[in-house]
Amino acid sequence: MDPARPRQKSFSVTTSDTATPARLATRREWLGLIAIAVPCMIYSMDLTVLNLALPTLTRELRPSAGQLLWIVDIYGFMVAGFLITMGTLGDRIGRRRLLLIGAAAFGLASIVAAFSDSAEMLIVMRALLGVAGATLAPSTLSLITVMFEDETERTFAISMWIASFSAGAVIGPVVGGVLIEYFWWGSVFLVAVPPMLLLMAIGPLLLPEYKAPRAGRIDLPSALLSLAAILPAVYGIKHWAEHGVSLAGAAFVLVGAGFAFIFIRRQKTLADPMVDLALFRISAFRAALAINLTGIMVMFGSFVFLAQYFQLVAGLSPIEAGLWSLPSALAFTLASFAVTPLATRMKPSRLMSAGMVVSALGFVWLALAPSLVQIVAASIVFSVGFTPVIALTTGIVVGSAPPERTGVASALSETSAELGGALGIAVLGSLGTALYRARMSDVAVSGLDPAVLEPARATLGGALAAAERLTPEQSAPLLAAARDAFMTGFHAVAAVAIAGMVVCIVIALTVLRDAKASGGH
Repeated sequence: MDPARPRQKSFSVTTSDTATPARLATRREWLGLIAIAVPCMIYSMDLTVLNLALPTLTRELRPSAGQLLWIVDIYGFMVAGFLITMGTLGDRIGRRRLLLIGAAAFGLASIVAAFSDSAEMLIVMRALLGVAGATLAPSTLSLITVMFEDETERTFAISMWIASFSAGAVIGPVVGGVLIEYFWWGSVFLVAVPPMLLLMAIGPLLLPEYKAPRAGRIDLPSALLSLAAILPAVYGIKHWAEHGVSLAGAAFVLVGAGFAFIFIRRQKTLADPMVDLALFRISAFRAALAINLTGIMVMFGSFVFLAQYFQLVAGLSPIEAGLWSLPSALAFTLASFAVTPLATRMKPSRLMSAGMVVSALGFVWLALAPSLVQIVAASIVFSVGFTPVIALTTGIVVGSAPPERTGVASALSETSAELGGALGIAVLGSLGTALYRARMSDVAVSGLDPAVLEPARATLGGALAAAERLTPEQSAPLLAAARDAFMTGFHAVAAVAIAGMVVCIVIALTVLRDAKASGGH
């Protein structure tokens, strides 16, 4: 793809099999793609640097196990809850305008989050960052669908869009490790401010404005219902992880399910629904979303455990943990460049399935790996294998929608990804927490009041903090038991990931057997 080449005519095939000319992108569109990559990279960096900050943050703010999970994933849930609303808003007020507003809000919220002085304040600021982040993702992806009309160019642009997330994952651990090593944990949030200012400066020059000609109205009750469906259900899952299975946790899950039912019923009655349920009648659309959600759920859950393993089990410093995180992120980024040429030679279903087989084998290796080096090698394998899945499922989802609904379609694609990531942290994090607490419930240290061990029974970070106040004879068995309990959850998450990949492979080979990567139903 040469951004400087002259315009040529290309042809794309519509659903009616009629050949129509597709405009090829010019230099401005390719430079605009670089501008779009900025917020995507920062979003990814914001996730990875926070993972590395967790041990330091835990020592200074002393969050409970439940609060720690909320700090990590409230961002993802707020993004997921507002993505569709923001997709519709972008269709109405303009996608570029929404992107720039979101960049300003994200930068401001990052500054405030950096100086949070309590776990509760950080949770609130992470939630506000999620609302701001929800303006970025659908705007960037839907702008790509407007800027790149040719299917081959669009697939390449989406691959580069995904690679920008990977680039953030590559840069994030190193930058975050240096910041945490020499500054305070809040400095990791300030990384987002300069790039957001840059986007606000160059965005109006390089990005086109686009408003849907028949954009729907924003339905505030639907937006609130979507949050009311997600947050109580997640709270119930976290309650089970922290306190064991109980009626209270079940009640919250049922409340969330009830609001989800009301949300769906409301969409059926609206002239301009927040979620276009007609899109879900397309089997390929449903299957692509399901694969996206499930695959990203197990990937995110695994990476959160890896970040904690590096520092809390392997005993690496933040900088060392960042460097050991680089291989898998760099491998994912490089593999993203191979998706487009491979997609021209293989059916999407076969390419995705082959990749997910590689990922499943990587997770098998992760479950059996006995050392740091092998665990990192396994993470490279499952990261590379998952590379084609994101680009191809995104292309199927966005390509299924008419032009005036691409904002909503891209928002649904992003919602499945964000919800998958947040569920991975919540569900798999809760699974790991529950198994850790179960293994640590009967741990005792000779000559020590059992009440002193309560923080150690909640999280591995709590165990490390408690061990600092004990004698070597007392701390050694406590740390051994705590790390063993953590690895029990680590291996359980790997097993769930293997099962998730198998399910996704079956869906890809059956439902998506004849699906196109973009531009077709």
